[in-house]
Amino acid sequence: QVQLVESGGGLVQAGRSLRLACAASGVIFRSKSMYWYRQGPGKQRELVAGISSGDITNYVDSVKGRFTISRDNAKNTVYLQMSSLKPEDTAVYYCAAGINGADYWGQGTQVTVSS
Repeated sequence: QVQLVESGGGLVQAGRSLRLACAASGVIFRSKSMYWYRQGPGKQRELVAGISSGDITNYVDSVKGRFTISRDNAKNTVYLQMSSLKPEDTAVYYCAAGINGADYWGQGTQVTVSS
């Protein structure tokens, strides 16, 4: 059974940093692309960042230069380092895994950025 468990969310002031982690089990982690999505209040879920099995990364324009996605295949974990956080980054952040797109999802972790 595939499990994705996010951690690292919380309340932070604007301009500060947070690092999210997502631990995967029940899946051949190194063969999967990994993604971070988010859903803010009253908004649709959006893809924030992705990293392929070959470590190719992509980001939504609004986080480029501020967020960094990385993976540690030895630990079956993907990270999202978030810097210079803004109130508009407030959302539930979800980890996802798949070959071409998100097939498996975590339950999400709340990130709240205060102004």
